[in-house]
Amino acid sequence: MRPKLELLSHKRKNQSFVCYELTQPSFDFFWHYHPEYELTYIISGKGRRLIGTNYELFSEGDLVLLGPDLPHTWIVEKNKKQLCKAIVIQFSKEFIEPFLQFGELKDVKKMIARSVKGIHFIPGKNSEVAAMIKQMPQFPESRRLIQLLFILQKLTETKAISLNAAEFKTVKGDYTEHRMNKIFQYVQNGYRQTISLKKAASLIHLSESAFCKYFKRFCGKTFSDYVNEIRIMHACQLLVETDIPVSRIAYDAGYESLTYFNRVFLKKKKISPNKFRQWG
Repeated sequence: MRPKLELLSHKRKNQSFVCYELTQPSFDFFWHYHPEYELTYIISGKGRRLIGTNYELFSEGDLVLLGPDLPHTWIVEKNKKQLCKAIVIQFSKEFIEPFLQFGELKDVKKMIARSVKGIHFIPGKNSEVAAMIKQMPQFPESRRLIQLLFILQKLTETKAISLNAAEFKTVKGDYTEHRMNKIFQYVQNGYRQTISLKKAASLIHLSESAFCKYFKRFCGKTFSDYVNEIRIMHACQLLVETDIPVSRIAYDAGYESLTYFNRVFLKKKKISPNKFRQWG
């Protein structure tokens, strides 16, 4: 499976950008991309998000800015007790670029350039911007335009981190897109079982050594690092949300050895699984 190209122009109609609220019992895996920028704020719900090759847990208050053509998906399991809610703002290059020529928005211009890797605004540091975003769907269309520019300016003052390494290549070109997404889908579907380097390489008709170089060049990390990140994020979610013993969580996350799981977890999280559960 490859990420789907999502066409958003029909949503904009005669508007310069779109802003809407999503309220659903779950967010299914739908890895997609589009030429528009996207700002997504999570009002309620928790789960996992995959942006480029960055795989992390998210919860209420999560706020990210995505650049054009950056593949992404949010994954939330169905929860009868709580609906998942998000506010999504999407705007095109044609809309934002004329504003970026003004000196007053030089910091916004720098932030927009960084968004091609994905930007995560640290929860707890974005409360003022979050309040403005939550108001957006209720504003008249003329007010929304001014509010969006104000939000973008405020975001430049908010602590943030890039979600992908500098080496990450945004999806461009059907051939590369098709090859990489075969790999991503293989890992997404099978990380709880055995993941084979040989199998991954064969999916795109490369030798194992050539595959490792290709993956590292495209993603800025090794294939084993990528697999471990996805497995450890799954383990983190189980540690926080369940009382399942650590030994079973290790197995459920695709690790046959508890010792190796503990070593990888400590390397990735700088803390043991048991302490992570206590502090979570």
